[in-house]
Amino acid sequence: MTAAITVRPGRLREAAEEIERSTGLRVQIIGGSLVMSPTPRGKHAGAIWLLRQQLESLLPPDLRTYEVSSVAMPNDEDDYATPDLIVLPAAWADADDWLADPRDAALAVEVISNSERARGIADKTDWYATAGMAVLLAVDPRNGTWTLYTHPRDGSYQGVLHGTYGESVPLPAPLPGELATAELPRYGS
Repeated sequence: MTAAITVRPGRLREAAEEIERSTGLRVQIIGGSLVMSPTPRGKHAGAIWLLRQQLESLLPPDLRTYEVSSVAMPNDEDDYATPDLIVLPAAWADADDWLADPRDAALAVEVISNSERARGIADKTDWYATAGMAVLLAVDPRNGTWTLYTHPRDGSYQGVLHGTYGESVPLPAPLPGELATAELPRYGS
């Protein structure tokens, strides 16, 4: 069964919320375009869990990890992303808002889905840089690699560090320590 959703100008967020409610898909608005993805499964969710466990053991008391928390593009309430995992101030747990300010986040983590395409990944990375997300970690179980992006400026990250599973991810301040990657799952062929 296919349902048509008519989007009125300025109502993209309403459409995204309706799609999420009616289909269960995760919907984001990246650069004015609806981006839909299925709920993470198996190894995708496993990677998120492993990273969350490590982060929680490293974080100072004023920071916490959150899933299913969206961040807004500053000055555009109809543009938002929902990282797989995000590190925000502990006070986020008591907030009534559903969109966090990306400049309040210490880290966003995106685990690349098996079906994601290079253009979509690049668009999302640029979105985070434009939004002012200080640190983005992209983990790619398709090929066992990770990329740490830092220092956003003018819509792109100035610091880019690539690594492979088995190499630790060095976390910049205020995130102390490193993330181990050797046990992160890889997608099957």
